[in-house]
Amino acid sequence: MEEQNQNPEENLVQQFPNQGKKPSWKEIFIPTIAVLIIIGAGTFTGYLISKKGSQLGRTTSKELIGGAEVIEGPQEVGIKDEAAFRDTAQGKIEVNDNGEGSHKLLRPGGESQTAYLTSSVLDLDQFVGRCVQVWGETFAAQSVGWLMDVGRVKTLDSCPEGI
Repeated sequence: MEEQNQNPEENLVQQFPNQGKKPSWKEIFIPTIAVLIIIGAGTFTGYLISKKGSQLGRTTSKELIGGAEVIEGPQEVGIKDEAAFRDTAQGKIEVNDNGEGSHKLLRPGGESQTAYLTSSVLDLDQFVGRCVQVWGETFAAQSVGWLMDVGRVKTLDSCPEGI
């Protein structure tokens, strides 16, 4: 035991077992192929993700039973049925805290021109604070001037003048 404690540096430095020996073709080929497969898989995955991402900004439309067309896109969403939703208006959507309709469309001309909105097919909350064009069907209202069931909404780049 005393011999090992006298010269501890002798055990620290040792020769590598394959020093001076040329690596075999397997030792080079297999890691190279593995790296190339990993790079190829990453490239392929990136390609697939980029293709899926390019479809995010695209407007799609589907036809429902009965002939109605559903539109879904970054600027427009809803049912494109001019017969069912023949009334249209432009303005800024806000939540309606009182009276009829869940939301209201502020339009140029003041309070008398405000359209009160409800929707049987869309969630109008996603458009609050935005300037939009809406298509819908006008219904008789009890306490407001204009009540509309909205079927389609298109986000506008700018608000109508006067809002």
